[in-house]
Amino acid sequence: MRFTPISRLICRLPQRDICGPLQSRALQTNSVPKDPLAKPIKYKIPQFYDPYGPRPPPSEKIIQLAERIGELSEEERGQIMPTLSERLNLPKLQPISTDGLDMGPEGGAAGPKVEEKKAEKTAFDVKLEKFDAAAKIKVIKEVRTFTSLGLKEAKDLVEKVPVVLKQGVTKEEANDIIEKIKAAGGVAVME
Repeated sequence: MRFTPISRLICRLPQRDICGPLQSRALQTNSVPKDPLAKPIKYKIPQFYDPYGPRPPPSEKIIQLAERIGELSEEERGQIMPTLSERLNLPKLQPISTDGLDMGPEGGAAGPKVEEKKAEKTAFDVKLEKFDAAAKIKVIKEVRTFTSLGLKEAKDLVEKVPVVLKQGVTKEEANDIIEKIKAAGGVAVME
């Protein structure tokens, strides 16, 4: 028995204008004739997507119940859900623990605020607020004694008043620097 390839069998079948294999027919643009005067199909898109489809309107009993609930006071409305969940034997909701999760800043969250103990500050910054114009040279010399700046850098720093002179110093060292600046004719503060 002798087998012949499928492409030869297809070419022997009576066909209109196909001269090659059938795969090339699918790629031809004129395979489906279109009406040149046909208008595009317009689909009606719903304004809001409802995954459950259209629902029937509520019954008269439900409407009356909603009106009666709307007439209740705020306190009575707050008692509806616990009463219904008890009556219908619904499972009680368990609070979710958020310990260890970073929930971001509490933006207007109501509730009891926990008092946080502020850690005592150990590092301070010394800021030069102002100085007498006559005592400018003395202040520059004093700034050079506790910083490792040259004369020009210390002069530029002092002229940018108010400016931070030294950062991350202990309270005792900050008080010592403030006293020295005060003696030289300037005003420094600890931040």
